[in-house]
Amino acid sequence: MHLDRTRLRNTLLLLLASFLWGTAFVAQSVGSRHMGPYTFLACRSWLGCAFLGALALVRGRRRAAEAPFWQAPRRLCRGGLTCGAVLFAASASQQMGVGSTSTAKAGFLTALYVVLVPVFGIFFGRRQRPGLWGCVLLSVAGLYLLCMAGRDTLSLTGGEWQLLLCAVLFSWQIMAVGHYSPGLDGVQLSLAQFSVVTVLSTVAAVWREGFSPALLTVLPAAAWGAVAYCGIFSTGVAYTLQIVGQQDLDPTIASLAMCLESVWSAVGGWVAQGQALTPVELSGCALMFAAIVGSQLVTRPAPGEAPAVRGS
Repeated sequence: MHLDRTRLRNTLLLLLASFLWGTAFVAQSVGSRHMGPYTFLACRSWLGCAFLGALALVRGRRRAAEAPFWQAPRRLCRGGLTCGAVLFAASASQQMGVGSTSTAKAGFLTALYVVLVPVFGIFFGRRQRPGLWGCVLLSVAGLYLLCMAGRDTLSLTGGEWQLLLCAVLFSWQIMAVGHYSPGLDGVQLSLAQFSVVTVLSTVAAVWREGFSPALLTVLPAAAWGAVAYCGIFSTGVAYTLQIVGQQDLDPTIASLAMCLESVWSAVGGWVAQGQALTPVELSGCALMFAAIVGSQLVTRPAPGEAPAVRGS
């Protein structure tokens, strides 16, 4: 009975994490109206690093008697640099795309990384069930209905291409985390990769967008709210919920709970921004969500294996 309650609690924590990630697309859309993508990414990353740094200190003190504070520092540095560089590229591409398309499209296009991770895994010798290709076909059909049905030309907009690139990059980042995470503390690896994102996005903001601390003083309250929501809640709080929620929980259930991120992005865009979807677009969302869920069911992770979620 106690274990059942624990699993229920952990499932609810992951559902809350997916809600925070999904609704963060609304905050990203708001932030894109007031600052450039690199500036927004830098600001949210500084906040996220501060939160994760505090979390790492607390966890380190509690576990001081069990293990050294920094586990495998060389591997941590290599993993942080590799994962952080790819995460920076993925996050920057996502922020650029969010600024020029709807919140729902941003959420569902980003969530395609769940389908892409097992597909790219084939190139690393991982065997997949035939059902995976059905999920790929479903996702392509959903992409067409969501983004191209009713247009005069069968082409994606610039923002939609950037979000597809974001999904590809997120899948690479997840595989990189899967490669480096064994033997490392999850919070420390996350802090390391977000530190890299912070440095790269700050440099890019100064170089490409003329960012300076003085610009922060003229930002409206809405921009600060968007940065705070993404930096503290989407990065810090949601990641902490993911760490706790995945404990003693079947990886497939964990993945399915967190896949609801795309649904929450559509709900958030509709409620907060009035971005209603047409019946055809809703059909595309339904097909893409079916592909996302199906890919988790046909590529069931082994016990103890981390599910394919971006956690950022």
